[in-house]
Amino acid sequence: MKLHYFQSQSHRAALAGIFLILVPNFFPNLFHPLGRAYPSLFSEWIAPSAKHIRLLEGALHQEISEKLQSDLWSPLVYQGWKPCRDSAVVPFNPEKSRGYIQVFLDGGLNQQRMGICDAVAVAKILNATLVIPHLEVNPVWQDSSTFTDIFDVDHFMEVLRNEISIVKELPSMYSWSTREYYATGIRATRIKTAPLHASANWYLENVLPMLDSHGIVAIAPFSHRLAFDNLPKEIQLLRCKVNFQALAFVPHIKLLGDNLVQRLRSSPSTNKRTKDERGSGKFIVLHLRFDKDMAAHSACDFGGGKAEKLALAKYRQVIWQGRVMKTQFSNDELRKQGRCPLTPEEIGLLLRALGFNNNTRLYLASHKVYGGEARISTLRKMFPLMEDKKSLASDEERAQVDKKASLLAAVDYYVSMHTDIFISASPGNMHNAMLGYRAYRNMKTIKPNMVLLSQLFLNESIEWAEFQQAVENGHKNRQGQIRLRKETQSVYTYPIPDCMCQQN
Repeated sequence: MKLHYFQSQSHRAALAGIFLILVPNFFPNLFHPLGRAYPSLFSEWIAPSAKHIRLLEGALHQEISEKLQSDLWSPLVYQGWKPCRDSAVVPFNPEKSRGYIQVFLDGGLNQQRMGICDAVAVAKILNATLVIPHLEVNPVWQDSSTFTDIFDVDHFMEVLRNEISIVKELPSMYSWSTREYYATGIRATRIKTAPLHASANWYLENVLPMLDSHGIVAIAPFSHRLAFDNLPKEIQLLRCKVNFQALAFVPHIKLLGDNLVQRLRSSPSTNKRTKDERGSGKFIVLHLRFDKDMAAHSACDFGGGKAEKLALAKYRQVIWQGRVMKTQFSNDELRKQGRCPLTPEEIGLLLRALGFNNNTRLYLASHKVYGGEARISTLRKMFPLMEDKKSLASDEERAQVDKKASLLAAVDYYVSMHTDIFISASPGNMHNAMLGYRAYRNMKTIKPNMVLLSQLFLNESIEWAEFQQAVENGHKNRQGQIRLRKETQSVYTYPIPDCMCQQN
């Protein structure tokens, strides 16, 4: 009898072993620590419930005055600055071009936009012809979208036709100059040593001679390779012209974006508001920057316990091989320095403290949220009229952009350009891009006071009234007020005074 029992147990153990071996082959995302599509059963955490219960109760029962609602939704008053006129002093003569410039751009959509702007500026400095920039396959999201998949290339060339010469493809005599060609070895026509934030003189001294010798130069990598200071005024103006005028999205992205904006401005069927209620027809875009890469790189604790800490530590080790310097600080130290991104719950509490109520239309602009729906459930409780691309558009409408991270980001970028108010849960490329665009158009952008908020959220005994007053006081001058660019700061984030002129 005992023998039969042990044989039966051994048989079950063998079957269980086979099961564990085979299941990862059919469901790899359940076990893979780097899987982005779904949380892993064994390396991810289960999203915790609301952490700031006391504040959440206050947020859900607050009463907001009509005056505060009116102030919140009122557009910014004119602040005395308008975009400067066209940058070209003398129209460009394509017959005098010194040769062809190629650039290879990595990073996400916002990094690529900055690289394109800088590439146009470098072509102007060198009096060269720019080949439409090559976008590298994104190493994180594995997106192979090209320039023409994202941007309206004909519009790009038309807006800049008096500034520089641009070609879609190289002449046949240079057809050998491809990305594959430069990946196979050291090439005389490739610049690999362009320093970060190089000066205009560096390009004149190091790139122009190669251009004169070979008629073509490829610069890779080309990210943050042009300085923001000590450049001619017309070069700075040109960069802004590219960023704010020439880089328009392709028609199908604009069409989808316009449809989303129109639906956000329409009253949802679940909304009981009357048409004349304050804030009707208006909406906020929230860039909820809370994906796994961000969570891991921040080295902060987001309340998921030991399992979360182990999973994120493993992820950091695999992706960055321990090169995340912030891991040397404790969670409290990081938070006191304002270096921890706000969780969905915390950004929701910030918005409620600023005066946005549960009738507010909120559009989520973000990639997949780390922790999924469970992580954003508290935010949804505060803002039940929360939407995103999937909830607002049909599968057919999204067909051309689905599973393409750059195109999905472009749709969010477009909606963010047209919202009444934009806010990001933490600083980053999207936050910086919108800060610059909306300053250029004098539109409202809320910039969270990360240090203040971190201190408030660390205070577990704080009451809602005190929290709300502190938030209100700490954000009075962080809603789109003019900020002049300081030395070394990006002209794409702070376009004043380089790209805008004072006008009475």
